[in-house]
Amino acid sequence: MEYTDPLCPWAWGSEPVFRRLQAALDGRVRWRRVFCILFDEDEDPAPDPAAETAWYARYVEGITAHTLAPRAVRLSRVAASSWPASLLAKAAEAQGPEVAERVLRRLRESVFVLGEPADTAALALSAVRGVPGLDPERLAADAGGAAILGQVRADRAEARRPVADVLPARGGSPHPGTAHPGIAKETGEGHRYALPTLLLRTSAGHRAVPGWRTFEECAAAVRELAPDLPVTGAEPSPSRALERYRSLSEPDRPMLAQGPWPPPHAVRVETGNGPLWLHPEEAAVHPAVGRGFPTAT
Repeated sequence: MEYTDPLCPWAWGSEPVFRRLQAALDGRVRWRRVFCILFDEDEDPAPDPAAETAWYARYVEGITAHTLAPRAVRLSRVAASSWPASLLAKAAEAQGPEVAERVLRRLRESVFVLGEPADTAALALSAVRGVPGLDPERLAADAGGAAILGQVRADRAEARRPVADVLPARGGSPHPGTAHPGIAKETGEGHRYALPTLLLRTSAGHRAVPGWRTFEECAAAVRELAPDLPVTGAEPSPSRALERYRSLSEPDRPMLAQGPWPPPHAVRVETGNGPLWLHPEEAAVHPAVGRGFPTAT
């Protein structure tokens, strides 16, 4: 299981590692995402939204300095709710794994590239417009239905029942999951998993890998639990990686591709701390290009 949230900066920074791990384990494991609801709807509004946004933008900047993930040039506001993006991401799973991956990526990019969190149903649907293979009418209907709402409610509840070995919280690293394996976040309801957290399960037991981690740390946990399961694979060329993922950041480069960089014909989109590389077909429908973000090829 991957405990995550579409609008979490640490989960955004973990994408290169998780993409590589998924590629290495493709077809040999079941990878399930649990949407944990980082920004809940019952939280009190900030007394000074501008000050909160300025503080959060600095917080994200500090995280991206650690993970090297792109960040928005300007953040418009702190997300009001994770529910719309989580409902959409969960609903997209019914349209196949490729569509689901690209929908989730777009939702993450809404805040960390565009600076406009997908925190309403309309903004979430706008963020994923043009995703190849996506049926937007079906997605909107499914995301607004009782079945998907029930699934995300179950995800939220599951995230607040962490396994015992991630308790109690301790440590003082930049992210609570980077120094010690036993970290969960305290909430008014008790604890929830640090975001992101991988929970690996086999008949032999389980291993929790919480927080932002290196690929080597994640692979070591897999080998410890399943020694016969290969966690390596051939790295494709940059052009093939771009064809598969459609959107690549600089931290994706050492994780997902081997060869001359950037990929041929990639469209460069400027962010607050480095480029995002888009496949030309993705660039043709991506919100960043449509809104006039600086680009180059």
